[in-house]
Amino acid sequence: MTDQFGINESLKRLGVKDENLGASTGLDWLDSGDAYISSISPADGRVIGKVQVTDKDTYEQVISTAQMAFEKWRLVPAPKRGEIVRQIGNALREVKADLGKLVSYEMGKSYQEGLGEVQEMIDICDFAVGLSRQLYGLTMHSERPGHRMYEQWHPLGIVGIISAFNFPVAVWSWNAALAWVCGDVCVWKPSEKAPLSGIACQMIVGKIFEQHGMPEGISSLIVGDYRVGELMSHDTRVPLISATGSTRMGKLVGEAVGARLGRSILELGGNNAIIITENADLDMAIRGALFGAVGTAGQRCTSTRRLIIQENVYEEVKNRLASAYGKLVIGNPLDERNHVGPVIDTDAVKMYQAAIQKVQDEGGKAVVEGGVLEGEGYESGCYVKPAIYEADNHFEIVQHETFAPILYLIRYKTIQEAIALHNGVPQGLSSAIMTTNMREAEAFLSVAGSDCGIANVNIGTSGAEIGGAFGGEKETGGGRESGSDAWKAYMRRQTNTINYSTDLPLAQGIKFDI
Repeated sequence: MTDQFGINESLKRLGVKDENLGASTGLDWLDSGDAYISSISPADGRVIGKVQVTDKDTYEQVISTAQMAFEKWRLVPAPKRGEIVRQIGNALREVKADLGKLVSYEMGKSYQEGLGEVQEMIDICDFAVGLSRQLYGLTMHSERPGHRMYEQWHPLGIVGIISAFNFPVAVWSWNAALAWVCGDVCVWKPSEKAPLSGIACQMIVGKIFEQHGMPEGISSLIVGDYRVGELMSHDTRVPLISATGSTRMGKLVGEAVGARLGRSILELGGNNAIIITENADLDMAIRGALFGAVGTAGQRCTSTRRLIIQENVYEEVKNRLASAYGKLVIGNPLDERNHVGPVIDTDAVKMYQAAIQKVQDEGGKAVVEGGVLEGEGYESGCYVKPAIYEADNHFEIVQHETFAPILYLIRYKTIQEAIALHNGVPQGLSSAIMTTNMREAEAFLSVAGSDCGIANVNIGTSGAEIGGAFGGEKETGGGRESGSDAWKAYMRRQTNTINYSTDLPLAQGIKFDI
């Protein structure tokens, strides 16, 4: 097979082989036996490489090593931990092109989006470096004379990270960079649909930890399907599980972790909408909706699923979107002339087809017909047409998240009706309003406005920056990752009271004299 886009050289430079061991505690790779999974590119159907599945015995070895590493890592001063993370960010800068290409080829997102995902990793490392000197606690005034109160934050231990295929490396880094500067160690289960990207990252960070003489187990990798995730979810030695994926998966993880009174960060499904008012800059609105709906072939948790459009501009928006969709070029994601790549696999294609059939059965009207692409360049069977359907918000299919480039158009009259339609789904991740009217914007951001964890004005639902906390409400899980004070989820809070007097007064004025 010809290597038109240089992916073979990128794989070689990243250290990814035809056959790879799937468990590591640093630069050492552990043999788990004979079971392998294949990483198949949705771009051309090629088997990029095989990865060994982590078995239970190897899992135990990884967790035991991580426990020992935590005992040492937590004693390293936080700014020194931050310096190591800074160097991880620099190492990622050096391989940005190759790792971005692997992400694009293994997952199917455009090469520009692959580069953007690696840039997110670099950005969160930069954020974490500053954070390493800002793990602040508070001081409080004591009601007792001669006493001082304050709070401090300590690391939790092992952080288990379960990531999804659509962001095969960035979401791991959101968790890992923060956890490391907080003094935690990480065990990562990447998606079994994109394991090679995880292997490449493990090699990159493993070298940095080794260069600093750090013990094995600060960064660990385990590859496998849901059964490997179940081992972590039920493991009391893993106090925090951060899981990204479907709402169904999140409920199972949350139940398992909650049953042992562990902690979880859940980043689950989204059913994101943009409200386009009659006061919107329509040029901006069309661009925002277009990328939100078709970027990553509609496979972002923040992808735009619904457009809620004011009736006075509804027809214009619909016609302009249909025209824009007609200009989209679909093909190999490594070819930068293409706008849209494939969905992740043929199962995703079947889900896409079922959703189109469902919306048609419920009375939806096609604005841009969907379909599966065939012929030269589409041999993998994973290329589909971005589709648009007029629909009602109460349609069952509209109430669910479909991980595919299908956009639903919904008409409204008043801004209050638009907000009610917007909030009238079980999910609550990302949201946006397009308007030049301050009252409409403020209504959307008010306590009676968007019920999502992310609410934007005059930008789309997709493309969050790492400086803000990322996450959503309702069936999105309620977790927060990345910026702001999300770091607190990776630490335990401790309140301290110091008595520097010669007396021992009790709180609340209680007397207990003998």
